[in-house]
Formats: sequence, structure tokens, C-alpha cells
Amino acid sequence: MEFRALGRSGLKISEITYGNWITHGSQVEEDAAQACVRAALDAGITTFDTADVYAAGRAEEVLGRALAGQRRESVEIFTKVFWPSGGSGPNDRGLSRKHIHEGVNASLRRLGTDYVDLYQAHRFDHSTPLEETMEAFADVVRAGKALYIGVSEWTAEQIRAGHALARELRVPLISNQPEYWMLWRVIESDVVPACEEAGVSQIVWSPIAQGMLTGKYLPGQAPPAGSRATDNNGGAGIIRRWLDDDDLLERVQRLRPLAEQAGLTLAQLAVAWVLQNPNVAAAIIGASRPEQVAENVKAAGVTLEPHLMKAIDEILGDKVERDPSVTATRSPVFD
Repeated sequence: MEFRALGRSGLKISEITYGNWITHGSQVEEDAAQACVRAALDAGITTFDTADVYAAGRAEEVLGRALAGQRRESVEIFTKVFWPSGGSGPNDRGLSRKHIHEGVNASLRRLGTDYVDLYQAHRFDHSTPLEETMEAFADVVRAGKALYIGVSEWTAEQIRAGHALARELRVPLISNQPEYWMLWRVIESDVVPACEEAGVSQIVWSPIAQGMLTGKYLPGQAPPAGSRATDNNGGAGIIRRWLDDDDLLERVQRLRPLAEQAGLTLAQLAVAWVLQNPNVAAAIIGASRPEQVAENVKAAGVTLEPHLMKAIDEILGDKVERDPSVTATRSPVFD
């Protein structure tokens, strides 16, 4: 396993990070979830990412139990706040002082820990003054409940504004967690330069596009039985949008010889690809079976040659989404 500094901080995290969105508390049974966490630890992964909204809090509980008995100082635990995680009242969402303080206390209880290493704003809150949000995060850090703060799916302008306030409040905002993979590069032209200026790293989710980049989905064929595309509890609605494009699926198959040339599987190539971006500190992988963890961690420490990166671009061509304005649509505007 390789380790990278998170933002302009002294915190080192494993460049392959284990995340339990979709899987823990919903898609897989707890025994399987625990086995996946053990496989991650055995592979050298020290960084674990979750959120209070995943499976309405159950994902945090499962992760907390899975990490129980580990030396707390030897792992990095990340979680997030924004979406409702149980209640349905007007204050059960967003980034108000009330929701942040209640959210972090609930997350710590579910995770069975006194603090998280990174506490993240899961989206930008258009309904709450940014000053209130950042002051509440500063209070969380000063109370020792989080060591660092981060954001997820914020635009370049939002990151700049949040980082400026964090500097005034003298709290470390060091990360952004966006979707980023070979065909989804909306952060490259706008968000990444803003983060480089601010000393903020990317912790990217969906590097394998929910399994689409594994090559298991073939043009003109039904999804394999037991795959994520057939599991309505496992993100089928998310991946389905890509599976109707036979041209795209055919181009993914054309990546296979490039992966073999690098001595990698398609999944490993996908994870290694996002790690070539110097602003990316970690790629988040999920798993429903321990073998998936063992496969994906082999992307750690891989350097892809420039000619290989160019060949990937030539194959994917106009299928790549680069529009930076897409990020702004990720954060809802509440009434």
C-alpha cells in the first residue's frame, strides 16, 4: 500500500480507501461486510470512508463494529453530514449549526469512537449561510470530535469561499470528495485548479463507475446475474444509465488490451487511472466480497506510462463528460 498526504496537511491516508456506500447495512449481510473490512486491513488499507446517510446510519454502525478492536490511532475514519439519516423534520438535513452538531454526535455514537479523522460536508447547503456552516465545523474541530474537515461535490467557487473562511477560523479544510473516473472528468478544468491553489486534495468516489469499468457489462447483452446492475438495493439505478449505450460499452472492451499491457485487470486500470492525477490523494473502493478488495488494491503504487494514458483518451474520445457546471447540480436547493 502507498500513502499520500491529504491536502496541505500532515495527515497520511492510504491511496486506496475503503468505502461502504450502498454495501454495508443494505446490500450485503454483516458477516460479509466484516470480511471485506478485514480484507482491507490485511491489504494495508488504513482509511475508511462512510456517511451518516448510508443505509440510514446502519453503514456507520457496521463499520464501527468491524473496526472494533483495531488500534484507533492506526486507522483513519471519515464520515459526512448533510442528508437526512433517520428523521424527516426541516432540521434533519443541511449544514446548519444544529444539524452539524447533532449529526457528529450521532455519527460518533454509531461508529463507537470519540472522534473522526475527517468530517465532511456531503453537499453544499444553499439554505444556510456559509459562515454558520464553517463556524459549526470549527466548533466540532475545537471540541476534538474531528481532526480535519472536508467537503464533497462542491464547486470551485464554493471550495474557495469555504477555504477562505476555514483559514480565518484557523481550522484545516483539506479535502473534496467528488465523483471522478475515466469517463467523468468534470472536476479537471475548474475544481482541481481551485483545490491545488487552496491545498485541498481529492478523495474520489466511483473510480470503477459502480462496476461498469470492470468490463463485465457487454454491448447488446443483459447484465450478468448477481451484478450490481441487477440489484435494486445495490445501486442498479445509478449504473443503468451507462448500460444503454452500446458504443460506450464497446469502448470499455477496447481498454482491455491496454490493461493487459500494463499487467492489470480493467478494474485495476480504472483505479490506477484516477491515481495518476497528482491532486488525487485516494480512490475509494467498495466491495461486497473480500476478493474484490484484494483485486482492487493491486492498483496501489502503479504508474501508467504517458502513451497508455494517451491511448485511453483516444479510445474514450467524445464519450468523456467534462462539463464543470455539472457539479453545481449535485447540491439540492431546499424549500
